[in-house]
Amino acid sequence: MGSIHTHCRIRHHICVYLDIVTELTIAVVGGTGPQGKGLAYRFAKAGHTVVIGSRSADRAIPVAQEIADRGVNGRVTGADNAAACAEAQIVLLAIPFDGHDELVAALAEQLANKIVISCVNPLGFDKHGPYGLDVEQSAAESAAQIVPTAKVTGAFHHVAAASLWSEEDNLSHEDVLVCGDDADAVATVVELAATVTGKPGVKAGALRLARQLEPLTAVLISINKAYKTRSGIAISGL
Repeated sequence: MGSIHTHCRIRHHICVYLDIVTELTIAVVGGTGPQGKGLAYRFAKAGHTVVIGSRSADRAIPVAQEIADRGVNGRVTGADNAAACAEAQIVLLAIPFDGHDELVAALAEQLANKIVISCVNPLGFDKHGPYGLDVEQSAAESAAQIVPTAKVTGAFHHVAAASLWSEEDNLSHEDVLVCGDDADAVATVVELAATVTGKPGVKAGALRLARQLEPLTAVLISINKAYKTRSGIAISGL
């Protein structure tokens, strides 16, 4: 598994890319949606090969071309979800919570033994705004239960889609929180986070903490609405 080499004088300074030892192939399931498309753009911009996944290749291919047209450094293609996952080393799930379990189960064979990153947020909306759904387990835990051999991590929940798609070089004012039970998978995703923020992600604990990370997105959405901004998470003291 390849990794991103970075250099930082101290944790809160922006990391500077030195090289990418091995280009990763990353499938983005739900890559036609705003969050998935934005993350796919950041991964491809950093030089990784990205496969946009959708229910049909016909929907994925135009989005892949849209990303490629922005002058990214990595190859971007589109495919149906199963084909995208089969081709990839890492799979990012950027899909709605509604129908999540059914889609993950349908892709179980392609997800087996791979690093799976879940940025799925079980949220509801009513007249008072967004809120975390009352669920028995997080989306990330559910994916791990459905595909026990997958190395599931939770990450990228709190980065706004509009920020990801913007022309900013990196979102250095934010931190990507990464939770998971497989140490090697967490380490890989922590390094992958530098494609977004220019610095490694923050190890946030076991996968069970996705239960706290996922609904926190509702708080950020409410802040964004109140202050007309794109807020994010930043961890001090590291």
